[in-house]
Amino acid sequence: MISDIDLTIIGLYFILVFIIGYVVSRKTETGEDLFLGGRSFGWLAVGLSLFASNISSTTLIGLAGAAYTSGIVTSVYEFAIGIPFVLLAAIYVPLYITSKITTIPEFLELRFDQRSRLFFSAVTIFTSIVVTTSGGLYAGAVVLKTFFPDLVLWQTCFAIALIAGVYTAFGGLKAVVYTDAIQAVILIVGCSFLTYVLFAEIDFSWTSMVNAAPEGHFSVIRPMDDPTVPWAGLIVGVPLLGFWYVATNQYITQRVLGAKNIAHARWGIMLASVLKLLPLFIMVLPGAMMLKIMPGLPDGDIVFPTAVIEFLPVGIVGIVLAGLISAIMSSVDSTLNSASTLIVHDFVMLKKPDMTPKQVARYGSVSTLIVMVIAAAWAPFIANFGGLWFYLQQMFAIIVPPVVILFVLGIFYTRANGTGAFWTLILGTFVGIVLFALGQMGLWPLQFLLNMGLVTAICAVIFVVASNFAPPPTQDVIDRFTYHPRLLSLGNENMPWYLDYRLHSVIVLFLVGLTYYLFR
Repeated sequence: MISDIDLTIIGLYFILVFIIGYVVSRKTETGEDLFLGGRSFGWLAVGLSLFASNISSTTLIGLAGAAYTSGIVTSVYEFAIGIPFVLLAAIYVPLYITSKITTIPEFLELRFDQRSRLFFSAVTIFTSIVVTTSGGLYAGAVVLKTFFPDLVLWQTCFAIALIAGVYTAFGGLKAVVYTDAIQAVILIVGCSFLTYVLFAEIDFSWTSMVNAAPEGHFSVIRPMDDPTVPWAGLIVGVPLLGFWYVATNQYITQRVLGAKNIAHARWGIMLASVLKLLPLFIMVLPGAMMLKIMPGLPDGDIVFPTAVIEFLPVGIVGIVLAGLISAIMSSVDSTLNSASTLIVHDFVMLKKPDMTPKQVARYGSVSTLIVMVIAAAWAPFIANFGGLWFYLQQMFAIIVPPVVILFVLGIFYTRANGTGAFWTLILGTFVGIVLFALGQMGLWPLQFLLNMGLVTAICAVIFVVASNFAPPPTQDVIDRFTYHPRLLSLGNENMPWYLDYRLHSVIVLFLVGLTYYLFR
């Protein structure tokens, strides 16, 4: 039973979100304001927003549930993200920011050609609406129903979409980032308190928690036949997903593009990398503690809600639920803003290049509201897919390999050109679809992370071969949009040693490696 005090705390959170959205919207006048916050974000806002946008309601529920039922191995998707974050900071931040791009597909046009830009943008918009945004709304509504059983699914989906859509449409990325920053703090505080309470329930005994779990429950190195993350998947699959997610995903990189300069973008990424180590300790391990405290729960999805209701005092429940709601809002507002950015910059402005900055902002607001309505209308139908919906999540394995090749091999292989990029996107996506379909029919045995590694290798061959059937890019393109050692120090001039992102990167990589070692 949720108390009136907890409901009041949740209500105050919504009021705060609307105030931020209203204040920011009054200062949002141009397309750059709406889509990139006027490129004014400091490192703290960038880092907190990156962390918050990475945490969804399904993350909170799913990580705790998986830790209860099958082990902590899925936490690698959280803490290992520090490795591609370091790569993003070192190489891609200076490339993106000096290019003055607004969308990541726009970079593909600068490096290759417009065909690659439009293909990648169209695929990203589609997945943003029907998978990411709609999935976030549906998952958020389902989670809220576990706490408030009387809620109606479709009404809850529309309510979440409306709240997130309104402040995103008129406040733009700045409203998203500022609310994300608050949401990150609420998430960390609420989940940390829950972890402390549950750890106290087992007398702060790590040994008793481990002994209550099956063998291998606390290891992230799993056998090759493990259905979730086989050990080879840590090598060929997880890094690819991580790189795609942080370095080429519009709704993540948009915060980086909105940073005031290269240094603040890098510092924000380093902060997010450290914060991403926290979910293992404040979201995953509480699920494992529940295995000791309340063994025999029938479903992993009820582990987190049960822990909140049963063990947290009045008032703290409201904070944790506000954190849960903030996780829902953060994922939805981020994808709404990124989808509208792609629609306007990669399609509308190509047809209407002479629009004024205010017209661009108006198109952005309208497209945000349209995406909001479509996603909210589709979200309730996800329930009809049942288990198939979870297989659809694996469809990211279709779009990730060709994109990773374009952004990795395309940056280091200077002979690569538009022809190679286009055919890699077309043929690589086709190969991914075929293998995915064969896998669903039981005719292809590879686990999806291993499958991703195979398709990426095929895409690399296509990319190199197709590029050699067309003229090389101009020297100007090579100089401006491919790797050069100077990128590593760009924006780092006259920087004190303790502010050098390269030192921070070493610390992040050490912490990630230490986490792997401790939970090997």
